[in-house]
Amino acid sequence: MPARRRRLDSRDWAAGAEEEVTASRDTGRRPIAANRRARHDYTILKTYEAGIVLAGDEVKSLRAAHASLAGAFVQEHDGELMLHGLHIPEHAHGRHVGRVLGQPRRTRKLLMHRSEIDKIIARLGDAGVTLVPLSLYFQDGWAKAEIALARGRRSFDKRQAIARRDAGREIARELSDRLRGRRR
Repeated sequence: MPARRRRLDSRDWAAGAEEEVTASRDTGRRPIAANRRARHDYTILKTYEAGIVLAGDEVKSLRAAHASLAGAFVQEHDGELMLHGLHIPEHAHGRHVGRVLGQPRRTRKLLMHRSEIDKIIARLGDAGVTLVPLSLYFQDGWAKAEIALARGRRSFDKRQAIARRDAGREIARELSDRLRGRRR
């Protein structure tokens, strides 16, 4: 005969109050998508973290890591920062499939402190400075975008950066081999 389940009453809850209760929210940083092309095409001057205004089932798509920053850019519009070209496809089992919210590349507002926005807008007035999205991630359960003030590189600058990176790798490889006692 199976054991009978007893109903919980206030005494049971009071007795269980000593136990530690943990939240189910994720902690730490979990990456969703990265714009590797931006780090190649631009010299990063300063990075910022911004929240993203999402609608409908976009969070479900992001949690499944369905997003692309290819071709995305940030612009100032009426004192606000707007993220254009971020592709978040509709969630397969979403409730709002086929609605107006289901536009994968719609413009999304970025959430930042007013003082940070004002500083960024002031820097955008400099020649050749632009805002580029670098990555999307979840920080303690909240969807965030890493954006950067950047200056475009010329092809000569890109070649120099590649040469520096290759030289650094070669030096690191040589040091590693010498520490291990191997000779080339």
